[in-house]
Amino acid sequence: MTSQSATTTLWRPTGPKELDLVRQLGWRAWPPRLPEQPIFYPVLNEDYAVKIARDWNVKHDGAGFVTRFEVETEFLARYPVQQAGGRTILELWVPAEELDEFNTHIVGEIQVVHEFR
Repeated sequence: MTSQSATTTLWRPTGPKELDLVRQLGWRAWPPRLPEQPIFYPVLNEDYAVKIARDWNVKHDGAGFVTRFEVETEFLARYPVQQAGGRTILELWVPAEELDEFNTHIVGEIQVVHEFR
């Protein structure tokens, strides 16, 4: 019998290219960062993710998506919560070189919960 680990819900505003890569990975992992992306930024609240997807991704990529996924809470403890602006603008900063390990701690599938065009 396996014990269920506690999980934390994270969101990620995502453009169409990144979403296609997530789809190719079976909705179970985030793709490697590009050289100009040294950090992977999942966010801690849905409203912040919606704002980025709607206001930034749509403008730059023609579409924006908000994804939701669960990660083992114990593993996330290594990443201090970063306040990137206002009180509710909270994110984690995962170094690109740690993303493969981060992906192994995702529980279940990455889900698209909002779409903006």
